[in-house]
Amino acid sequence: DRPRVYADANVPSGLVRFMREQLRWDVLCVMEHPDLRRARDVEHYRLAHQLRRTLVTLDRDYLDDRQFPPAQGSGVLVMAGPDERALAGLLARVDQHLFAGAPLPLDGRKLHAHPDWQP
Repeated sequence: DRPRVYADANVPSGLVRFMREQLRWDVLCVMEHPDLRRARDVEHYRLAHQLRRTLVTLDRDYLDDRQFPPAQGSGVLVMAGPDERALAGLLARVDQHLFAGAPLPLDGRKLHAHPDWQP
C-alpha cells in the first residue's frame, strides 16, 4: 500500500532518507545504483514507468508533456522549494493529501508541487 517512488539523481539524499524513514515510502534512488546515475532523463522516465514507480524529481524538464507524455508514465512529482527543509514539508503535505495508501497516486499524471501548492 505504500507509495512506490523513483528518486532521480537530483533528489538530495536527506530527502530520500525522509521519504523512507518518515513517510515510509518504497524509494528506489538512482544515486544508489551506479548504472543509473548518469542515465538520460528519458531513460529515467521509461524505467520509472516500467517499474511502476512515481518519478520524484526537482528537474522541471519533466513538466514538458511533449518530451514526457503523462499517459506514457506512471506519474511524476516535480518539486520546487528554497531548501531541503521546505521540500521535506512539501513532501509531507503531498503524502497527506495524495500519496497516503496509494502505490501509484499520480499514474498517468504530473504534479508540480511548490511552496504555494494547495491540494
